[in-house]
Amino acid sequence: MASGSRKSRVNHYFSRRPVSKQRYGLIRVHLRGRFFEFLTASGVFSKKRIDLGTRLLIESMILPEEGLALDLGCGYGAVGVVAAVLNPRLNVVMIDVNERAVRLARKNAKRNSASNVKFRCGFLYEPVGDMRFDVILSNPPLSAGMKIILPIIEQAPTHLTSNGVFQIVVRSKIGGKRLFQKMRETFGNVEVFARKSGYRVLVSKS
Repeated sequence: MASGSRKSRVNHYFSRRPVSKQRYGLIRVHLRGRFFEFLTASGVFSKKRIDLGTRLLIESMILPEEGLALDLGCGYGAVGVVAAVLNPRLNVVMIDVNERAVRLARKNAKRNSASNVKFRCGFLYEPVGDMRFDVILSNPPLSAGMKIILPIIEQAPTHLTSNGVFQIVVRSKIGGKRLFQKMRETFGNVEVFARKSGYRVLVSKS
């Protein structure tokens, strides 16, 4: 029963076209000293609130003043939209495999007056080809398993500039140690940059 429930949750938001009927919600939230509004919907991760992992990543993320940023697995766009609003000279690309999520992220960028954003739908890094970014941010779909999360880390160096920074939020008790080790193996360095409520933001530099 548990495994079947887990599979349905994964299919619910980590799929190209969620089959659930679209029911909308609206989140009003204070992040990094500003107020934001996010339109949400069923079939997209954390419809009712900004989840703890996303909030920790947003509140602690390291952002360059300008350049190119990637929000990988953007969901309805909280991380990427906040990054774009905070640093208007930073160009943010937002990607998700979930078409419904990408549509919401586009609407949320407009709702929060973030114009320095672009949106692409697809699996992991495929939509950005050989583009390189100054920062990659990700709250990965932990329920989808390591077969999805490990490639996010393994492929990150080929999509970072020479001084780029990779930042990912993980659950301390759900593969946290393994992902920490994978980042150390992949980049040669890793730091626990923030931790709260069972989540950690791991940071590696290229």
